[in-house]
Amino acid sequence: MPSGLVALLDDVSVIARAAAASVDDVGAGVAKAGSKAAGVVIDDAAVTPGYVTGFTPDRELPMIWRITKGSIFNKLVILLPIALVLSAFLPQAITPILMMGGLYLSFEGAEKILEMLGGAKHGETLEDTITDPVAFEKARTSGAIRTDLILSAEIMAIALAEVSDATLVTRAVTLAIVGLVITFGVYGAVALIVKMDDVGLHLARKASKMAQGVGRFLLRAMPVVLKLLSSVGTLAMLWVGGGILLHGLEELGFAAPAHMAHGLQHTVEQASGPLGPVTGWISYALVSAIVGLVLGAVIAVILHLVAKARGKAAH
Repeated sequence: MPSGLVALLDDVSVIARAAAASVDDVGAGVAKAGSKAAGVVIDDAAVTPGYVTGFTPDRELPMIWRITKGSIFNKLVILLPIALVLSAFLPQAITPILMMGGLYLSFEGAEKILEMLGGAKHGETLEDTITDPVAFEKARTSGAIRTDLILSAEIMAIALAEVSDATLVTRAVTLAIVGLVITFGVYGAVALIVKMDDVGLHLARKASKMAQGVGRFLLRAMPVVLKLLSSVGTLAMLWVGGGILLHGLEELGFAAPAHMAHGLQHTVEQASGPLGPVTGWISYALVSAIVGLVLGAVIAVILHLVAKARGKAAH
């Protein structure tokens, strides 16, 4: 065999082995990063249904698809390049940027709580008479995409931390795959949740008694489930936002608030026996939610006072 062909085959073999190693690295990184980001995925799935419930059934899936496309844009076009650049040149900026997102989530959650308690409403809600349904739907999907941006930033930051020692290409591919898998997983689950009442209506019209029973159960249960998810989604904004702020303060050297929250978590875990992991997580989430509520309420009140002062100045 000619020596040139032998050299070429040897080069191909080296490239193939390198490619296989890279695929293995990406696969391991995706599994590791995806498992770490699972907690935020649950929060994302809890938050989103509240943005699409209350609309006519024919608009629910188009809205979810628009939010899904927005989420993919958030992760792949905005966050992925920023994450790679910051991790390479300015890693110390990641924590403050995440904390700004945590403040926004806290503000959104606190404002929803204030509205429930009778405070001034921020824009149109489903309880109002909607004068422009198209604009209202666009505003709701835009709000969902903004919230997704913050949750996606935390997902990408968690994933990046798990593959920070990998090559640039491996980091980029891993973050892209994690982002896509999580996006389609979350919004696929959201679509299933919001359409379960339609499934129930379909089953209730079947001839089978069992199908009718299941259908009637879904029709009765889904309004309760969606209302519960709306409340959980608001709380999720607060505990995720507050948790980001506690962790960020710890990273910046102000560890006392986070240590107090973790101390409470460990105390509750030890006192709860077999239920320790669950009750410990609940206690930490509760402290995070209180932090988010307090800081978010302060921001909401300040913004409302500024808007009121501007209104008076305009008059």
